[in-house]
Amino acid sequence: MQIAGRGRIVVWEGASLWVLASSGQEAGTAFHAHHAIQITIALAGGFIIRTPDQCSDGPITLIAADALHIFEANGVGAFLFVEPESNAGRAIAARWLAGQALAELEAASLGSIVAAVRDHFAANSPDSDLVEAGRAFLAAIAAEAPSPLADARVRAMIEFVRSNLDGPLTLSMAAACAHLSPSRARHRFAADTGLPFKTFVLWQRLARAVELYAKGQSLTAAAHESGFADSAHLSRTFRKTFGIPASMLELT
Repeated sequence: MQIAGRGRIVVWEGASLWVLASSGQEAGTAFHAHHAIQITIALAGGFIIRTPDQCSDGPITLIAADALHIFEANGVGAFLFVEPESNAGRAIAARWLAGQALAELEAASLGSIVAAVRDHFAANSPDSDLVEAGRAFLAAIAAEAPSPLADARVRAMIEFVRSNLDGPLTLSMAAACAHLSPSRARHRFAADTGLPFKTFVLWQRLARAVELYAKGQSLTAAAHESGFADSAHLSRTFRKTFGIPASMLELT
């Protein structure tokens, strides 16, 4: 799939919002899965999302973390990617997905927020406006978020990862900063966040690379500052995660 034309990506703590316009041709991905919860919103045109067992044509569809799916679209779409271990991610998964790969949301109750995303994109509004709209959307569907992660040692490991994405990151390094043995850290981290340490690190690297690329850095610079070997490594990982190589995003 080639996504041509205009595009915007904004990233904030625990989430990112992508607004992408196709070039007038129907676009689609190969089957893929990613750890982030994906919320797909039709702003103009439409889309179809399929899993091996379900199908949805929106206009607002949730895709569970790690769910294998394929995507076809024509027009302008918004994509909210939410870290499932975040407060909003855990609340959304519990409230709407409950073991399902796909779930459709009622568009009428979210119409004003969807319109805000569409209008900010059309007007090329500042990133802060898109972030505000993305946060508002997540707050609306998450309702009451669960309590933050309770274990201070896991929080220390998460902060260590986020502060050291430009270099090597191992479980042993993060465990040491939390004063845990690697085996105990592996168990505690998975129990509290719901994912292996390596998976969490990969998502954090991808999120950082997207943020830097959206701010105008080259793929090579974004890759190096996010801990990837080079732009080819980033693009391969991006394709595996999101179904397309990062170089096919054309942002203005």
